[in-house]
This record gives sequence, C-alpha cells and structure tokens, in this order.
Amino acid sequence: MGTYRLDVETPIGLIEVVGTEKVIQSILFVEREAAQLPEPNVPDVLRQCKEELDDYFRGDRMTFTFPIEQVGTSFQRDVWSTLQTIPYAETASYRELAERVKRPAAVRAVGATNGRNKLSIVVPCHRVIGSNGKLTGYAGGLWRKEWLLYHEKQVAHQTQ
Repeated sequence: MGTYRLDVETPIGLIEVVGTEKVIQSILFVEREAAQLPEPNVPDVLRQCKEELDDYFRGDRMTFTFPIEQVGTSFQRDVWSTLQTIPYAETASYRELAERVKRPAAVRAVGATNGRNKLSIVVPCHRVIGSNGKLTGYAGGLWRKEWLLYHEKQVAHQTQ
C-alpha cells in the first residue's frame, strides 16, 4: 500500500499529513517556505484530514473523525490513547498521564512517548503540561503549543 502526502497551511505554519489510502499516519509541522502541490490521486482520507484540520483552526471543530494509525509498543499506544481522553481546551500533567496509564513511576517514559507522537493536534500532546503548570516540550515548538492551547480556550469560551 502506497504512502501519500498532503500539506495543510495553518495560522501557525505548515503541516504535512502522511497516510495510506485508508489511514492517517502522521500530522507534523514542517519548516518549509510554501506548501507543496498535492500529489495526484491523493486519497479521500487525506482530503478529509485536511478539511477537518481547516475546521479545527477556524474554530469549527473540536474532535476528529478520520481513521488514524500509530505504530509503537503497547505502552506507547496506551499513552497515545490516553492523550485522546484529555478534553478539548483542558490540560493534564505528565504525572497525571502516567497515573492514568497505571504506571505512576513512568513520568519520564510518558514524556518521551508524548514526544514521539506523530499525530499532532489529533492526538493532543499539546495539552500535556508540567506538574508545575508550565508549558514544557513540544516538537512543533513551545510557541505553537501555547497558541494551540489559547486557541482551544477561546473557541471553548465562545461555544459556552
């Protein structure tokens, strides 16, 4: 099964979506000047992902419906699955995540796994903060993490 790419322009930079004909495998910020032209015959799942990301950045979407796939150990998959339970516009600490996956001593491993998340925004690693309430680590840059959290709080406030 082939792999396809599609760039998504956002208010905080370019995102490259990678997937197959059936699932999205990667949604990562990339440091390029401009979006690349879409590949011919981009599968519908990538187009759906782009539409839903566009909706998210417009403030019209809080959840995602396209199929995703992440490859990792059972611990990593547990952490990534638990990330998806953090409600929109809310945060959790690395310690809280470690407790939720029933590995309270594995705070550093949870942090490392969070850093290996390839499905930015959809598997919301940006919602994880330090136990002291401060923003820590984000592959896309802390300024993007801060923007995403602020964006979600603004959207949630407007929909109340």
